Amino acid sequence: MSTMSSISGWRSLLFVPGHVDRYIAGAHKRDADAVILDLEDAVPPSHKPAARETLRASITTVSQRGAAAMVRVNHGIRHLVRDLEAAVVPGLMAVVLPKVEAAAYVCEVADALADLEQERGLPAGQVRLVLQIETPGALPALPAIASAHARIIAMTLGPEDFCASLGAEPDKDVLLGPNLAVLHAARAAGLLPLGFVGSIADYGDLENFAEVARQARRLGFRGAMVVHPSQVAILNKAFAPTSQELEWAHRVIQGDALAREQGRGAFELDGRMIDAPIVRRAQEILGVARVFKGGR
Repeated sequence: MSTMSSISGWRSLLFVPGHVDRYIAGAHKRDADAVILDLEDAVPPSHKPAARETLRASITTVSQRGAAAMVRVNHGIRHLVRDLEAAVVPGLMAVVLPKVEAAAYVCEVADALADLEQERGLPAGQVRLVLQIETPGALPALPAIASAHARIIAMTLGPEDFCASLGAEPDKDVLLGPNLAVLHAARAAGLLPLGFVGSIADYGDLENFAEVARQARRLGFRGAMVVHPSQVAILNKAFAPTSQELEWAHRVIQGDALAREQGRGAFELDGRMIDAPIVRRAQEILGVARVFKGGR
């Protein structure tokens, strides 16, 4: 598939600590659409240099079955520079940029990526940006952040950090509003909206997590980041169209084609009026299904 098609198929993005060899070695077997090698919160400061040294090999390992290889870098400038120097190698699909609060910061990182690509003979624009919104100060700037640079391909809320910055518990009452704000900004900018309304650290109740994932798709999200392999299959199922949805979408498209032939802008299906917005939703469902059918 093309790069853009594969991006639209990022249902599950699995975090893996960048310094734990056994997790890295098995990450490609988890069926995640993307694997994020974490250099930030999951890696103690004393282990960050070693994680960077092995990053090139780690990227090759986690992507060997077609998963998109990503690296989450640190926010602090000293670590960030070292992380980018280590991460920009052949095979890297995206940098996950945490604690984004301003468009200017995103542009600075994007410029650094361009310099590194040129220095290393990599295709211009190869490395995309996935943004994490993790502080309330970022919310007023979301439209500017989401449209800050052409490298940005997806955006998500970091629920634990966001709630920590509020002094709040990471529950649905606290997280619904900011999740929707990120979702809306991402959609307005044409980005892939990632996320769900809940704590990323809570993976003990998989039945509940499945419902959280289904709700995320109903809200308009198209994938999410998780920290445990047991959550991957749940996301892959929740964010993929069901057979019933596909059957409905095909009927909508067929009905729309017939209505257009008859000079009508709307038609009835199953007792409901179908017009342009609903046709667009059917088209999106079929587009997502084509990505998954093509495989990675």
